[in-house]
Amino acid sequence: MFNDFNLNDSIRGIWDKMGSWLDSLILNLPNFVLAAIIFVIFIFIAKYAAKLVDKLLRKKGSQDSIRQISTKVVKIVIILLGFFVALGLLNLDKVLTSVLAGAGVVGLAIGLALQGTLSNTFSGVILSFLPELQIGDWVETNGYAGEVIEINLRNIVVKESDNNYVMIPNSKIVEEPFKNFTRTARSRVMVNCGVGYSSDLEFVQKLTTETMQSIFPQRGNEEVEFMYGEFGDSSINFVVRFWTDATRNRDLLMAKNKAIIAIKKAFDNNGINIPFPIRTIDFTNKLSINEPQKEN
Repeated sequence: MFNDFNLNDSIRGIWDKMGSWLDSLILNLPNFVLAAIIFVIFIFIAKYAAKLVDKLLRKKGSQDSIRQISTKVVKIVIILLGFFVALGLLNLDKVLTSVLAGAGVVGLAIGLALQGTLSNTFSGVILSFLPELQIGDWVETNGYAGEVIEINLRNIVVKESDNNYVMIPNSKIVEEPFKNFTRTARSRVMVNCGVGYSSDLEFVQKLTTETMQSIFPQRGNEEVEFMYGEFGDSSINFVVRFWTDATRNRDLLMAKNKAIIAIKKAFDNNGINIPFPIRTIDFTNKLSINEPQKEN
């Protein structure tokens, strides 16, 4: 009897509890419906707001990485706002507090597990808004050189001169130095050469300087600089430096190629020798290997 009485009380308690939940659900049903509608509305708002931001950034000529990050941030912020508004309509303040606390713990765990990925993501955000690195720039970094094709939240894509693509993690770009050829319209080119010891050094200097000035006009405070550097094994070596238009490595190579051809022609026309290393073998000493030995 006692067990039956306890069982009946337990069943009655369960039904009473379920009845109270049902009553609460019926009473709060309008709030549930309204919260769901509000959340769906915020999702649509986030979708169209992201498209609007993307369209505005396209008109301003912003690069793909900036548009990608901006649209995602706008979408996430609006959806989270709708989520919090929906919870507020349901009077779930305690649930909201628990959700935020749980999100903090989960976020910490994910952050520890994905340190490298998050590092690349934050580095991608930095690179997206960095004016010194833009899509289309020609850069040298981490042992690679090429044109920046894409900047995303994970890596930058560089197209090298051999037409191959290299993906470099964003954190590597932020931590390591990089050289950007495109940020400066003019660059200085250096050409090394040497002349024979019998050459008129002052005439060589004048001829080389005038030749470079005629091919590469200098602007403003720019000038062609000529300096002898050393007494080499077979020549007196010098370096000539001049400024030219260059926004990528190929421009520098073409300028150096043009300068070398011009210097060689100028030296040939004026009888100036560009020596190359030679080896002289002296046969003045007579060897007795093949001579017959004299008998004593």
